[in-house]
Amino acid sequence: MTAKMRFTSLVASLFLLALLPAALAADSTAGLSSGKPDLKSAGPMAFGPEGILLVGDPQGAAVFAIDTGDRARGAPMAEVRVRAVNEKIAALLGTSAQEILINDMAVNPVSGKVYLSVSRGRGPTAAPVLVRVDSGGRVEALALENVKFAKAPLPNAATAERQRLEAITDLAYIDGRVFVAGLSNEEFSSNLRAIPFPFKGADAGTSVEIYHGSHGQLETRSPVRTFAPFTINEEPYLLAAYTCTPLVKIPVAELRPGAHVKGTTVAELGNRNRPLDMVVFKKDGKDYILMANSSRGVMKITTDNIDKIRGIAQPISGTAGLTYQTLENLKGVQQLDRLDSEHALLLVQTDSGALDLETIALP
Repeated sequence: MTAKMRFTSLVASLFLLALLPAALAADSTAGLSSGKPDLKSAGPMAFGPEGILLVGDPQGAAVFAIDTGDRARGAPMAEVRVRAVNEKIAALLGTSAQEILINDMAVNPVSGKVYLSVSRGRGPTAAPVLVRVDSGGRVEALALENVKFAKAPLPNAATAERQRLEAITDLAYIDGRVFVAGLSNEEFSSNLRAIPFPFKGADAGTSVEIYHGSHGQLETRSPVRTFAPFTINEEPYLLAAYTCTPLVKIPVAELRPGAHVKGTTVAELGNRNRPLDMVVFKKDGKDYILMANSSRGVMKITTDNIDKIRGIAQPISGTAGLTYQTLENLKGVQQLDRLDSEHALLLVQTDSGALDLETIALP
């Protein structure tokens, strides 16, 4: 090959690489239509490919995919520190901090911007709002008047008023599918669904059974509160946390429509507690779980020998299974997400009641 031919080939390759982000964005929005998403509530969130925001709507029993258009790949993600972000959001919405609830937080892995799902008001009539925050602390409401979106209604979501808010408790995008945890209206109501993306309709999902060591019984009605994808021996799993606080591994291969799966309880992390959020990260060549809890602080949980644990199947008192360390320097953490491979973003409630966004190095 001559020098001229090599130069021409290099130019052509660079041109194709320049087109790649646009092509990926086009693929990820192919199944979306323009309009206004009819959100009844804004709950759990996650990001799909190329800045597509996934929003769980428990009141409307649906999952939405919304094209944020937020695909700018700039410098590496900056540190995020925003004081009293709830007060900034309340001012933006023309109300007080006492009249809003921040339901979830997700970091766009493409741009590094932070998204918050918010309720303006209280109770089932609260108005849903999606808010975007940049690293400089600028807060803006996400315009939803004419965006590309898709909607996947959940056909058998819980209908009882008290349980409707738990129709969707968490969600995540994993390898072309949106996994959704929550309660169904079936006899075994704890449910996990795997919805192909772009959406082609949601099925009845898989009912999930676990053994709860601190309760000393099998449970099928307690929903997964938060979960994260995890690979064990090159096979995909979900690590799911429940109230009071069993941690369970569930093989993705068994999550089939209409099936009933029994998860393996790999840890009991203490009762009288509600897990709030969790991420998986790698430190010094080992995998760990970082979990925020309502009454037991933030835990750094080891995954050593998670493939060999046969599962807790007898009543226990205290804790058992995977070991953990409580991070005493982290107080009041309500939500967390990965900011990059070395940092996490926290939503922290201060002693004054204000909610701050803070960045920490993964411990």
